[in-house]
Amino acid sequence: MTLVRQFSGITLEMLEPVAAEIFKLVPNRKIFLFYGTLGAGKTTLVQAFCKVLGLKDQVQSPTFGLVHEYGSGSSTVYHFDLYRLKSASELEEIGFYEYLNSNALCFIEWPEKGMPYEPETTVSVLLEPEDQFSRRITITL
Repeated sequence: MTLVRQFSGITLEMLEPVAAEIFKLVPNRKIFLFYGTLGAGKTTLVQAFCKVLGLKDQVQSPTFGLVHEYGSGSSTVYHFDLYRLKSASELEEIGFYEYLNSNALCFIEWPEKGMPYEPETTVSVLLEPEDQFSRRITITL
């Protein structure tokens, strides 16, 4: 993996500008893998990405349904949460690989729980709490 950029001291108010900067750093990437402990801010960062895209949908963690779809047409975003994934066959059942190949943006939380591979086209986003109010965000390819 190659380090692209690390952001430190990121607060809630800074998430949208950071999300916009990340899009500029990796303009042609469509699959974003979000790593971090429970409560690190993965879903909150996905919300910031969707706001930067101009999506009006209410972004929530798809914990129980595995995937949520936001936007439409060329602005479609698929948001996955694999935390409660029971088996890799569940990914096949929901058409996971078709989503990945759809050319839409795919935001995947907890990919280590079940994603069998990392395509070369992914962006890894690691969120680490620095304190109660700020996070370090590390972007790697």
